[in-house]
Amino acid sequence: MKICLLNDSFPPVIDGVANVVMNYARIMTENKNDVIVATPRYPGADYTGYTYPVVTYRSIDTTQIVNGYRAGYPLSVSATGKLKEFGPDIIHTHCPVSSTVLARLLKNETDAPVIFTYHTKFDFDIASAVKAQFLRDEVARIMVDNISACDEVWTVSRGAGENLKSLGYKGDYRVVSNGVDFAKGKVSQEEVEAVRAPYDIPEDVPIFLFVGRLMKYKGLPIIVDALGKLSKEGKDFRMIFVGGGTDAKEMQQRSVENGLSVDIRDEDGIIKTLSSSENPGKAIFTGPEHDREVLRAWNTLADLFLFPSTYDTNGIVVREAAACGLASVLIMDSCAAEGIEDGRNGYIIEENADSMAALLSRIGNDRKALKETGMHAMDEIYISWDEAVSDALKRYAEVIDLKRSGKLVHAKKEPSDHLMSAAATLIDGTRKVFDVSRDIKEGMMENMSEVREELRYEYTEIQEKYDDLKKNTAEKTEKIKQKGRDMKEKLEEDLQTAYELKGRI
Repeated sequence: MKICLLNDSFPPVIDGVANVVMNYARIMTENKNDVIVATPRYPGADYTGYTYPVVTYRSIDTTQIVNGYRAGYPLSVSATGKLKEFGPDIIHTHCPVSSTVLARLLKNETDAPVIFTYHTKFDFDIASAVKAQFLRDEVARIMVDNISACDEVWTVSRGAGENLKSLGYKGDYRVVSNGVDFAKGKVSQEEVEAVRAPYDIPEDVPIFLFVGRLMKYKGLPIIVDALGKLSKEGKDFRMIFVGGGTDAKEMQQRSVENGLSVDIRDEDGIIKTLSSSENPGKAIFTGPEHDREVLRAWNTLADLFLFPSTYDTNGIVVREAAACGLASVLIMDSCAAEGIEDGRNGYIIEENADSMAALLSRIGNDRKALKETGMHAMDEIYISWDEAVSDALKRYAEVIDLKRSGKLVHAKKEPSDHLMSAAATLIDGTRKVFDVSRDIKEGMMENMSEVREELRYEYTEIQEKYDDLKKNTAEKTEKIKQKGRDMKEKLEEDLQTAYELKGRI
């Protein structure tokens, strides 16, 4: 199968969706499929070294507006030409902006079906990037039109699908879960002790864990405020925050204000105490961690994973925790809580600090129950990337068969379809002009080469004739000079004879 994957983020930018695309591409290639990835180009980035080709196209610097991301410019003659030449059987786009525009252009060129996956609650992102409400509505409308033009829409959870519908999407969607790249099972005790050793983490206190970007919309204020309540009740614990983010300092200060002791690991790896409190309970901020085995060790060490986020559409970190036999605390009706049975393979709370504090106070020290719940999570909600990609490939094959048999329900026609068709025609025409220009150039170069050879031949002949002429001229000149000398000698002899005759007379 020939598969084209498109996304607006890819290394050097690493986020959850970029990780999805890389796992899709890697595993699909390992399973003997032909894969090509297309993404906006970042200056200075190296796109070689992958087991699949990466096609890049021009991007615009929007890093100051959209938190470090560049915006792709998908009307690329070169990129669409390379993707068309690849000849995909199916196109899978993972971002509703530039990537999906390029996917629709490529569909016009190849007639391959387009699948779109909705990974992120874009209403949050639109609201943070666009202040005026009427502009937010217009951005959402354009995005939804783009999505609606795809042949099939996937979401990573039911909640994500409903969020998409709340933005105005009226079509159907299919829930296709992402996987995790953690191996199933706990790491060794030696690896656990290696992450514990630098910090003040006693063995006889509950250990709570959060892994991810330190952003308030992840529900971090709920965690900090809940732990403040536990601390004031005299309950000891260690709360480990693994990650970095723009709200890290605010959460550290909020921990201090809640009466917690706070230790921080700085960029140089030095652990410093921000605040010491007479109350029990300590928050530890380790900073970002990119080593997957170290993250597995933290998940193995912890007793409970705290993830009160209503923003995340899938909660991959919850599945990563489950891979290590660690249960999670989640918000009722959140996307991350889908598939969770309270008290069996996880814990469900209301979206407030009091609810979390009450739960942690009740179960925090019952390590036997927490371990049992964690093992159920491992057995019931864990899904590997191999499983997730296998499911995706099966659906790809079904969509391709539907397309070839004429049974694929065509995507809703959008007003922008005419624009996409016109743009595709323009790009194709431009590429043909470039091809003709290339042919003309090659023909001209060939003709020029022939002309140069002909001129070289003519020059050689002329040079030879010139040399001959020069030689002949020199010879004739010498003969003339010799005749002149002969005539002079003869004249001198005649004059001498005349003088002699005159003397005799």
